[in-house]
Amino acid sequence: MNRPTIPTVPADRLEEISSAYTLSDMEIFVFPSLLYPLVLANLMSPAIWKWRDDPWFANFPKLTPYRRILRLKQYVMDHYAFNLDLDTWGLTTQEREMARFAPYIAPETIAKSNALFGYEGDKFYFDLDIRRHFGLDKYTRDVIPYWKTETVEAMDAFRYKPGHENQGAGECVSLSTLYAAALYVLCGIPLDDIFLVATPLHSQNFVDVNDGILTNNRRLVTKAMWFNGTELSTKARRALEHEQVTIVAHQTGWVHAVYPEASIDHAAYGRFQNKLRAFLKTPVTSEILFNFLRQNPARQKCFQIEHACCGKRRWIPAEDAYAFENSCPYKVSDRTRDKLLDEMDEDDFFAEPLTDRIPLNKFDEFFKQGHIDLDSEEDRQRLAREVNCYRSNACEIIKELRAFCHLEPRWPDAGQPRQFVRGPSIDLKPGMTREEIIAALEAVRAENPVADLAFHAYRDLARVDPRPYFKAAIERSPVCVEEAKTMDAPMVVACLREMADESIYDSTRAAQPDEVWNARRGDGFEKAVTLAAVLHARKPDISFTLKAAGETATLTFDGKEYAFASKKGLTLDLSWPI
Repeated sequence: MNRPTIPTVPADRLEEISSAYTLSDMEIFVFPSLLYPLVLANLMSPAIWKWRDDPWFANFPKLTPYRRILRLKQYVMDHYAFNLDLDTWGLTTQEREMARFAPYIAPETIAKSNALFGYEGDKFYFDLDIRRHFGLDKYTRDVIPYWKTETVEAMDAFRYKPGHENQGAGECVSLSTLYAAALYVLCGIPLDDIFLVATPLHSQNFVDVNDGILTNNRRLVTKAMWFNGTELSTKARRALEHEQVTIVAHQTGWVHAVYPEASIDHAAYGRFQNKLRAFLKTPVTSEILFNFLRQNPARQKCFQIEHACCGKRRWIPAEDAYAFENSCPYKVSDRTRDKLLDEMDEDDFFAEPLTDRIPLNKFDEFFKQGHIDLDSEEDRQRLAREVNCYRSNACEIIKELRAFCHLEPRWPDAGQPRQFVRGPSIDLKPGMTREEIIAALEAVRAENPVADLAFHAYRDLARVDPRPYFKAAIERSPVCVEEAKTMDAPMVVACLREMADESIYDSTRAAQPDEVWNARRGDGFEKAVTLAAVLHARKPDISFTLKAAGETATLTFDGKEYAFASKKGLTLDLSWPI
């Protein structure tokens, strides 16, 4: 089959398109057009399609979409770890990155929205000390780590790194894009039902199945889980509770908190908002009240639980009962409460009601008497009269309960209306083969920038102008530069030759230098590019060339030639400066 003519990247888009190869957190914020192409690159990759051969997925046709998603979750849990080791992709500086992005976005805008440039979130994150929480405190305010998003191949390559025990890994954006592609390939979920949701410190997906599902790193969160008050759910709620949604990406386009134009289909975005709003809201019941208390230990001290113990009425502090949940399969909040209390020691209970504590049991009957609408002042007052705790203002508890039951996200278009300018959509129907997906994307890439960017994120140098790949490799490979700094050039060459002669990418797709260095393996072409990155960092004013022809890749740098055997079959003639 004859491939279409490879488009040449215009000079004014080199920065954006080269960022499709490094995909750092800050690059995706500045260029939101980069987020969805990684989903498409993972769809084109053979790696996820190979999962279908695993016996774990053998009976998928017999399962409902929801059951398939749960099985997929377990596969991801078993094969990938969450990794936020800030040293994985090396260091850069605020000054350098601000200068890079100055032509595209104001520095103060980045600082308000990105943790690496000063963003620390609202009061929750100040209390948490976000820089210490994420390990940023070991860096100065100027020296910052890259937070790079990994392709599925780069995630799989973590198994070659010490300490990963043959398991892949990735950070939150990597896992969200992995999930999005796998939901399509394995579970048959239409891309139209998958929305990527990014906040300054997190990335997750909303999947329009049943009541909705949120992916959260390796895990999934259903609506019931969102409101169960457990530690896992509390962590899952953090981003939407405490951060603004900065990007929503979809097969039809994206909307961004900063840019005035949005390319996402307005109707699809409205459907997403309505579905997510419904997911984040629940009527208050006795079970929801008890779940709320599970998430708020400080409020547990206002309550007690009555229980029949050895035929006698006894009372126990609510916090003692909640603490006992950790040692048994039963819950305070559901029908297993009596079983939980039965397992507790008799001397944990008091013979008389505790002074100034509200008996939780009464709410079982209270909520049976009628629906409570927390948006109604009259209903809130009615509930507040039942919460007559001397320890705190009942209105404060009701306010907190209402926030628990009804979260309104901070949408990217809140307070500043967006102009929705619909671009060409990516229309990939469920059931398409990998080959059909690649052909469909290739057919529209000339008029669809997202499809074109997907081929760069896919790394196939036979299908793209290779200069953006080369620019990213030479300018943004701090790991190999730092770890080779004590080696002279012959030692660097020897080190590269000792690495396994195999690429983490198939066919004519190529790894970036730091992927080669981290995985300790690469094709000869990739090793030549890695050597170029190291030598350029030492002599940035030297012009050089790198040629790939047949079975050899040759770097010519400062009058010396370095040849490496290559199996990529690429024919390239690259020069620096570009």
